[in-house]
Amino acid sequence: MINVLIVDDDAMVAELNRLYVARVPGFRCSGSASTLSQAQEMINDKQREIDLVLLDVYMQQDSGLDLLPTIRESGRAIDVIMITSAADAATVQTAMHYGVVDYLIKPFQFPRFEEALTTWREKRKLMTGQPYYEQADVDRLLHGGAPEASDARKLPKGLTAQTLRTLCQWIDAHPDVEFSTDELAAAVNISPVSCRTYPQRCRKYLIWLAQINILYTTIHYGATGRPVYRYRLVAEQYSLLKQYSQ
Repeated sequence: MINVLIVDDDAMVAELNRLYVARVPGFRCSGSASTLSQAQEMINDKQREIDLVLLDVYMQQDSGLDLLPTIRESGRAIDVIMITSAADAATVQTAMHYGVVDYLIKPFQFPRFEEALTTWREKRKLMTGQPYYEQADVDRLLHGGAPEASDARKLPKGLTAQTLRTLCQWIDAHPDVEFSTDELAAAVNISPVSCRTYPQRCRKYLIWLAQINILYTTIHYGATGRPVYRYRLVAEQYSLLKQYSQ
């Protein structure tokens, strides 16, 4: 089992990340810290098992980036995935300098989170599973997680061009409207038989459109605290949307 430490001062976000971790087989949350001092104590405690840290940047009066030297100086084999709203170049570059293995910009959705954890796990297996490497192994370690530019235009398995066209046509007709998955599913013309399962299928298309930057995603929390994802068109990507709606 891979042990994950969550470092985030927002209790709701930390709980969402904990739930996400629990959904990925082979991972478990071994602790949560709301301040850098708490995180430092946990990392310096050799008895506490930590393999991976999910780290926010904006931590009240502190910067999560200040934890990165502590992790390196501890001498422990702990990797870091940044999960933050900080998207400025200086922050991203500093995180990369300290060797973070992935960088997720809020808001994001579970498939991107799952991809980050599973990709890291595969690289970790490769790094610890053999004493010597072939060139192909090194290539996988350095470049294996980066998709080719041409792949961004290919539809993932399970998505059809016809359904994508239907959804993109509605978005094209409502370029300034922010919408949820359920709202979009209700707005497009679908058969009654598909009504119960269509929102779930629709969500897969919206996640993919967000991953290729056609849609911008925001997270809203309802009365129960459950996240509701809402989408809107990225104006600069209108021409790309048109290609999928024709």
